[in-house]
Amino acid sequence: MITSFKIWNEPNNLSHWDFLIDPGWLVYAEMVKQTCAGLRTAGCELPIVLGGLSPIDRGFVHRIAEHGALDAVDVLAVHGFPLDWNLWPLEEWPARLDALRSEFDKPVWITETGVSSFASETTAARGLRRSRELLRGEKVYWYTLLDLDPGIEATTRHKQAEGSAYFRHFHFGLLRADGTPKKSLDEWSPEFGICQWFHFGDERTLETAVRWMERLEVRELRTGLSWADSHIPGAEAWFDTLMSALEPFNVCATLCFTPPSRGIRPDHTSPPVDVGEFAYFAQTIAERYAAPHLVLGEQR
Repeated sequence: MITSFKIWNEPNNLSHWDFLIDPGWLVYAEMVKQTCAGLRTAGCELPIVLGGLSPIDRGFVHRIAEHGALDAVDVLAVHGFPLDWNLWPLEEWPARLDALRSEFDKPVWITETGVSSFASETTAARGLRRSRELLRGEKVYWYTLLDLDPGIEATTRHKQAEGSAYFRHFHFGLLRADGTPKKSLDEWSPEFGICQWFHFGDERTLETAVRWMERLEVRELRTGLSWADSHIPGAEAWFDTLMSALEPFNVCATLCFTPPSRGIRPDHTSPPVDVGEFAYFAQTIAERYAAPHLVLGEQR
């Protein structure tokens, strides 16, 4: 069941939010405010998580605060891949988290981190082991359970033009795309959650993932519910299938992706023409799938 909501995925990353259309993130901030207000009005008391900083940019958080949206959320989220894409060492994780907590007085979750096995499965396994040492006691969602399907393009802005950085996307799983284990699986511990995305209608991957997560004693799961997908015929049936399968887990539901027909630019990364439509989508998801009563409790 859904136990927290995250508003968008990496809003300060052009691969997921076109801030060239929305310089200063004024539209995004308004979307956050309206969505949070709608969720609360609907009686949803679950933790609401801000985007997911990628890169970890304190200036972005200040801008959101200036627009009045920071007070609307309960948790800050960060994404970090220091062994693959970020220009800082793995050992900086604790200091970066402490700095954010100190400056903004909010709990901070790591809603996406991982190590690609693109170059070496041994390196990926060691990266997981070291991440567990550095991040013990933190709320972490490890990216990911299953490698991406090599037959489907990765969701990133410039795709193959990114060179090896693009192809790393496909190899972050504890398991290969066919469900066979990699070396990283030996380092897994359910003290971390899993971040796993599911393509519309992909029941085979959903079934494989659920089976493995139960086997690995995963309790916390982050996945996405796509606003764009909600405009596809059969969307309600797919969402029902997805959320029914994920009922055993505590789900951090990331709501994101603009339907091209509703974007300022016809693309899933575009700010919407009307942010109220996204807020309404969030409210309908909460009413249908969220845990009815959950105290915010102690969050880091």
